[in-house]
Amino acid sequence: MTQKRILRLILGDQLNSRHSWFQGLDPKVTYLLMEIRQETDYVKHHIQKVAGFFAAMRSFADWLSDSGHRVQYLRLNDPDNRHNFEDNIRKVIKTKKINRFEYLQPDEYRLDRQLETIASGLPLSSEVTDTEHFICRRNDVKKMFHAKKRFLMESFYRKMRRNHHILMENGKPSGGQWNFDRRNRNRYDGNVPIPPPKVFENDVTPLVRMIENTGVATIGSIQPEHFIWPVNRNQARLLLDEFVTHRLPYFGTYQDAMTTESWSLFHSRLSFALNTKMLHPMEVIHAALRRASGNVKPRVEIEQIEGFVRQILGWREFIRGIYWAQMPDYEKMNYFDHKASLPDYYWTGETRMACMRSAIEQSLTHAYAHHIQRLMITGNFALLAGVDPDKVDRWYLGIYMDAIQWVEIINTRGMSQFADGGIVATKPYISSANYIRKMSNYCDHCFYSHAIKTGDRACPFNSLYWDFLVRHRSKLARNPRIGMMYRTWERMKPDHQLALMEQAQRNRAHLNDL
Repeated sequence: MTQKRILRLILGDQLNSRHSWFQGLDPKVTYLLMEIRQETDYVKHHIQKVAGFFAAMRSFADWLSDSGHRVQYLRLNDPDNRHNFEDNIRKVIKTKKINRFEYLQPDEYRLDRQLETIASGLPLSSEVTDTEHFICRRNDVKKMFHAKKRFLMESFYRKMRRNHHILMENGKPSGGQWNFDRRNRNRYDGNVPIPPPKVFENDVTPLVRMIENTGVATIGSIQPEHFIWPVNRNQARLLLDEFVTHRLPYFGTYQDAMTTESWSLFHSRLSFALNTKMLHPMEVIHAALRRASGNVKPRVEIEQIEGFVRQILGWREFIRGIYWAQMPDYEKMNYFDHKASLPDYYWTGETRMACMRSAIEQSLTHAYAHHIQRLMITGNFALLAGVDPDKVDRWYLGIYMDAIQWVEIINTRGMSQFADGGIVATKPYISSANYIRKMSNYCDHCFYSHAIKTGDRACPFNSLYWDFLVRHRSKLARNPRIGMMYRTWERMKPDHQLALMEQAQRNRAHLNDL
């Protein structure tokens, strides 16, 4: 009788130590992890992102080995590395005389299709297994909104709260309402000191040297001997503990605030640990709920905990469902038919616009920006300037630590760029300088004036805002959430309208010079 030999593939975002695969030792099983150019090169990634994924993968492989599991790990510079999944899998199968192949369900559409094709083409049995990470199943959102044009997150979120008895009392939402946004989203006022960001001192110098020596093209900067991101479950749990202890009490209040005083504010920065599955979303939610229910000061008020739960239980699960309901068509959507290129300063931060400079420089330095910096600064500007959503997608996918396509593309192409025409968002998220002034201190340090609409010192957001609305009037004028702005436009004097359009045309013609 032929001895059973099983090869199990683990992707770089499948580092779930609590998965049922790993709860017992099986000498027949070999676990395969690989660092390959297929994954480093499909977009130009931030150096911290590449180093972070590889460091977390190596840490996970070490944990597997220390736990007694058999592990085959292919490093980027291994001479036998074929640098794509199929060739490496086939080689290991042949070398180790494998007669069964198993893998965890990928979260990205391209890998899902690729591994399905690879498995079906192998001369042996195969099986795909759930990652045991997400709270709802891949197709739950699609089933819930079957035959509807728009997916409403609020409906999904309330259902998730009910189904999992999160922030519910006697069948009703805790605090008497589902949403406390009106109490949240304030400008940072200095009333609460911002704690220094929780960082780690991981030395990834050998990894960075390997990445550079193998010719992988990256963006951004890194301090390899002081790598700040969690690379294993223990560090991820420390980051979670620090957040619920020191930041959660003020999270909701300042979740939309932007300030040059801090790059992390009161945000958790847990998305890299979550998206690599070092942490489980329900684990994160319950840690926050325990902190909110305790007597530790400062107290966590309902608006703080609800705002955080909404992001994890609601938005994160929701966009994953949208992704699987809409792919692969979603990545081709371009509702406004935008064609422009990203300005050069998206790669350098060298612009006179203080808000753009701050958000981009922070992204290049830390591989991180919080959701409002992404949505209302860099995303807002790209949308107003008419940048091709393909180019916006690639930038966001490459520059951020937490960017994996399933989570990036819905936030970028849908929420930020409205390229899906309203599947996710009810209106384009655009603004003039007024919003940026209201929610940040960026305008205090800017070459341009937020109050000026035309002329050399006029903030580009102002004219580009009105230009965007005029250019896309046929598609947006009947939108009830934005229609009032067209009435404001009509009340302007014709010479003022003309001056705004001429200013916008100059700005769009010279985007790289702003």
